[in-house]
Amino acid sequence: MEPVWYLGTMGYSYAQWQGVFYPDGLASRYYLPYYAERFGAVEMDSTFYGTPPLDRVVRWGQMVPEGFQICPKVPRVFTHELDLEVTTADILAFVERMQCLGDNLGAVLLQFPPSFDASQRPKLAHLLRQLPAEVRFAVEFRHRSWEGEETAVLLAKHNICWCATDYIHLEKRIHRTTDFLYLRFIGPHGQFATKDRELIDKTDDLVAWWQQIVPMQQDIKRIYGFFNNDYAGYSPATCNRFKRIVGLPESSIQIWQQARLF
Repeated sequence: MEPVWYLGTMGYSYAQWQGVFYPDGLASRYYLPYYAERFGAVEMDSTFYGTPPLDRVVRWGQMVPEGFQICPKVPRVFTHELDLEVTTADILAFVERMQCLGDNLGAVLLQFPPSFDASQRPKLAHLLRQLPAEVRFAVEFRHRSWEGEETAVLLAKHNICWCATDYIHLEKRIHRTTDFLYLRFIGPHGQFATKDRELIDKTDDLVAWWQQIVPMQQDIKRIYGFFNNDYAGYSPATCNRFKRIVGLPESSIQIWQQARLF
């Protein structure tokens, strides 16, 4: 059986998408339902800046269709600014709130900073032991010291996905530790002044990622994949580019700028 794909963008609320992706004049409160009609998932980056109130989480679930997946990022105050062991209870409270999304909850992403190196493996193990088994989790490392079999064994033991990330100094490699994959296509932060058109052709890189996925397809059930505007300039178009490569129908988006490119 082939995996179910959940592809989308990192965040969905960008002013420069007005008139390019969103119709001119569309109020921001309608962005999420409009987006959810065109993509199967979103990485909810707003949660990275703080735990949202319960009513907002419930509203997100009400605005998206059945089957749509919201993948929230754990707030950075827990993963970046405070001691991980101390914040475990707060992370669990955040996850409990996200579970209010019900079947619309995808994988919860724990993104760690470059300073979080493998010397902190015991603290990570402490957290992983307490995560609820009924929720999917993905972990992103940005320090090269995590590369290795010991990390894969730790994550697989707790059924945690090792996030595969296309990002500057990181190795472009998929470590399969669960029955789903979580892919992130990021690019150098702030490298483009605009977010309304692709400025780099990433086809070769995306084909290389697809070639890694092909031999794994029979062993995985879901594939989450999210694109940042910093990756090529305009994440909806890059997501469609990847869809063409893997043989999926493209999302319906307005990309009038593309005639100028490449």
